[in-house]
Amino acid sequence: MASFRKRGEKWEYRLVYKDPYTQKKREKTKGGFSTKKEAQLAARDMEIQLEEGIVETNISLQSYLHEWLHEHKKDSVRRNTFDLHEANIRNHINPYFKNLLLKDLSPSKYQKFLNNLYQANYSRRTIEIIHGTLFNAMKKAVTQRRLSFNPCEGATIKGAMKKREVKFIDSDNIPSFLKEAYQYGYVYWLFFLVLIETGLRKGEAAALQWPDINFKDQTITVSKTLDFKEKTKDKLFGDTKNYNSRRTITISKSLTRVLQDHFKNQNQNKLALGNLYHHDLNLVLCRSDGNYMPKSSLFNAFKKILARIEHPQLPIHSLRHTHVVLQMEAGADLKYIQERLGHGGIEITADVYAHLSKKLEEQQMGRFEEYTKDLFGQKNS
Repeated sequence: MASFRKRGEKWEYRLVYKDPYTQKKREKTKGGFSTKKEAQLAARDMEIQLEEGIVETNISLQSYLHEWLHEHKKDSVRRNTFDLHEANIRNHINPYFKNLLLKDLSPSKYQKFLNNLYQANYSRRTIEIIHGTLFNAMKKAVTQRRLSFNPCEGATIKGAMKKREVKFIDSDNIPSFLKEAYQYGYVYWLFFLVLIETGLRKGEAAALQWPDINFKDQTITVSKTLDFKEKTKDKLFGDTKNYNSRRTITISKSLTRVLQDHFKNQNQNKLALGNLYHHDLNLVLCRSDGNYMPKSSLFNAFKKILARIEHPQLPIHSLRHTHVVLQMEAGADLKYIQERLGHGGIEITADVYAHLSKKLEEQQMGRFEEYTKDLFGQKNS
């Protein structure tokens, strides 16, 4: 039941209710209404929210985000995703909003926050990622009935969409790259060869175990990824990037033979090292003792190999793009490439990989000229 009183020329209401989280009695008071009728209507709206379990508590935004991060995100999302949310909160959200209460985060305050990021020259993509963190956190607050609506809903993100630059090794340079990789180290040559031939992400390739390889059917099954940041074996393997990333792909006869030879060589290492070998991991692409290859070692090897062939520096992920270029140059259609890469939709593949290689353009123009030569009255020279 609400009570009302006049303070000077303004009216205020007072509500007593039981906090659904603490079960303690709490009080809500709000004033500044010109008439008693306005105060009564506002009190009734608040009573409805309280009846529905929507309670604007006095928890700070920082405290709520810490709770959301550790109670709802930790161990429910991939380690990289958790780290990204944590970094967004620590580096951007908390420093800006400081001691703001959760209930006081309004759409206008949130829009000013996004505009501030834009004015600080952050890219649109970076702002979108930060927005994703706070939007999802506020969505959970609505679900918990701590907020009646999501203040991030309908916000405007400024900045031009940058065209995604896809880097890859041109097919003409692949032989020299692989030759130099073999001279640098067999395990690195094999790792990079698998990435080029399959299009797997580095974490997917690093997590491959021998049961994932089917020599008879010439297939590789991707069902997990390796978390390079984890130090304990029980947490080393995680879920794939998304549902579509779980897939089985075919491999070439030549790669099958390479993996068969590698299997035999690895068995010799197992016999030679005995208990010193990491038999429990059963990894395909690993160091000579069976342990996984650190990400830093892979990065350093890739960087040095590119330098040795005087090739511009690239991220290791470029080998996934290199695989796509080879598939396109070989005439594969986008649907096949999409399923092979584990992309969620064909539009992702098309947007990222369209017009990649000059060689593709030349091939397409050659097909066009061949098809239209009679239509345009041209004759073979």
